[in-house]
Amino acid sequence: MTKDKSKLDKEDLEAKEAVTPENDTVEEVNATEEKVEDLKTEEEKKADEIEALRNQLNETNDKYMRLSAEFDNYRKRTLKEKMELTKSAGEKILLNVLPVMDNFERALKSVDESNDIKGVKEGIHLIYTNFKDFMIQQGVKEIEATNQAFDTDLHEAITKIPAPSKKLKGKVVDCVEKGYFLNDKVIRFSKVVVGE
Repeated sequence: MTKDKSKLDKEDLEAKEAVTPENDTVEEVNATEEKVEDLKTEEEKKADEIEALRNQLNETNDKYMRLSAEFDNYRKRTLKEKMELTKSAGEKILLNVLPVMDNFERALKSVDESNDIKGVKEGIHLIYTNFKDFMIQQGVKEIEATNQAFDTDLHEAITKIPAPSKKLKGKVVDCVEKGYFLNDKVIRFSKVVVGE
């Protein structure tokens, strides 16, 4: 065993000599060890940075998923509200039209029972005025057509006739069917006869 021990001591000595050549000093060894430690600390810093970036990525993904879910809920909620609004929007208008319908029924009843044509005419004119006022309240306005310059944005020419006077050339001579605006948007074009 002593031979083996001396052999091991000899091998350790040779290994130490191989690692630290004679021209290396203690300071160089210390500098090398410091460099190794610096490399270790740089690796640890990089590992910490990578971990911080992973955490930041996870947070960002979490925020994105939550935002995406919130937007999806918002979209579904607004779609549902639009559907309900569409259903109930017509209800309000129809409720306001019902009194006009009642007036027409009364007028029809009085037409059958009355011989006073003047009174019936007045009643029908009142109902028409009532209904026209209701339409104006809803934002519906009549498009002026007769004696106006022909405008393709407002009028639809159904025919042309010779103008009764030179002033009416290129203008609307007669309005066959009235056109209407709904809040300054044309919802029905006026069907007109144009003078040429």
